[in-house]
Amino acid sequence: MALASMGTHQNVIVPRYDRHQLSPGIVQLGLGAFHRAHAAVYTDRAIASGDQRWGIVGVSLRQADTRDALAPQDNLYTVVVRDADGERLHVVGALIASLLAPENPQAVLAAMTDPRCHVVSLTVTEKGYGHDPATRALRLDHPDIAHDLTHPDAPRSAIGFIVRALALRKKAGLPPFTVLSCDNLPSNGLTTRGLVLAFAAAVDSELAHWIDTHGAFPNAMVDRIVPKTTDDDRAGVATHLGADDAWPVMTEPFSQWVIEDRFAGPRPRWEDAGATIVSEVEPYENAKLRMLNGTHSSLAYLGAVIGYVTVDEAIADARLANFIAAMMVEEIEPTLSLSLSSSGLAQYRSELLARYRNPALKHKLQQIAMDGSQKLPQRLLGTIRDRLRAGASCNRLCFAVAGWLRYLAGKDESGLAYQISDPLAEVLHAAATSSSDAAGQVAALLAVREVFGDDLPGNRQFVSTLTQHLENISKHGVVEAMRALESEKT
Repeated sequence: MALASMGTHQNVIVPRYDRHQLSPGIVQLGLGAFHRAHAAVYTDRAIASGDQRWGIVGVSLRQADTRDALAPQDNLYTVVVRDADGERLHVVGALIASLLAPENPQAVLAAMTDPRCHVVSLTVTEKGYGHDPATRALRLDHPDIAHDLTHPDAPRSAIGFIVRALALRKKAGLPPFTVLSCDNLPSNGLTTRGLVLAFAAAVDSELAHWIDTHGAFPNAMVDRIVPKTTDDDRAGVATHLGADDAWPVMTEPFSQWVIEDRFAGPRPRWEDAGATIVSEVEPYENAKLRMLNGTHSSLAYLGAVIGYVTVDEAIADARLANFIAAMMVEEIEPTLSLSLSSSGLAQYRSELLARYRNPALKHKLQQIAMDGSQKLPQRLLGTIRDRLRAGASCNRLCFAVAGWLRYLAGKDESGLAYQISDPLAEVLHAAATSSSDAAGQVAALLAVREVFGDDLPGNRQFVSTLTQHLENISKHGVVEAMRALESEKT
């Protein structure tokens, strides 16, 4: 992409700083669409305000497609903000290099051990941490983790790269970088810290002590909806921009980033770019994980089983919209921090439903439905545990989990088959189809302890409620089962 011809186009923002003067201050593990539409945009704005220390070296840990698309266009790409009023384009210049880890892990480690690197951020999705989602413990038997423990100079996992780079920095007398998780994990900084320390302890106890003493792992909450880019999106961007972009990203106007002010060294002034820097992220994180992510997943599974394709289609069904809203009011909001006012939660709820109705995004339910085994423990099951401990109803939350169990059968209510995209796909699908009755299916699925832990399978209220909902959904369909649930409430 050439910048010279872009500035004359309406609603297009282009970099006005000298990209050749940028220092490689951030290494980003995971170069997917979410990072490029979220944290990279905040960093781009921070650079534009005059601080050129924060160029981003992006790292793809698995596939070459993003690197191969971005490298020929000097790592420039377009963020397209869409809503009912149209679209605005922002060409991001903060990304100064894109690396492919399997091709050259040494180049990745070199970037992470560069004295100018002060932040290593992660957007690798829940499944990229090599941990057990139910317990948040590092899985030493995870294939990537096991490989990295025996091949430290050629890591595959994010955790392996971080620990090896920190070991090299310690040996060179350099301070540690800050590790900043931008994934939807509960207490993502603390979780990442625990995994890094567990891995480091398995390598070198002195290294683990050094990281524990000098390292920093701030918790952060991220929020922006980023659908998968299509060929039609690329064609539209080329027309609007006047230049081809092989890998633009689509998103919504809303964006939020809340970060704890706990860093091991310098950091960008992201607050000048719209981020919120706080002493404690947990109230924001829980609200987002449970209100947005929890209802997003619920809508994805229930809507996909009915046969809907996109979020705006599903939320246009008043029955689903009313179910989601009632679940937030009656079962999710009571579990959130008292520091969040009821009026603030009501406004957040209203904003979420409006964001779901955005007709321009065309966010596919199947994209949200991916990796449910990694997502449900923090999106739905944590809320259920809180409700059970309080002796309160979790009827709608259990209905949403039953929707996931029904989704795992691999066919919607019209008989149309779809692919289950999940690290445990074979195990989950086998369990979901292992029996002709709901009780047998629930028993088989609850045996997947990586998802449900040891407590929920032994909770009679949870098991009986889940079984009843799955039976109703399987026999009568989501809509009729939902109607029966609402009749019980009245």
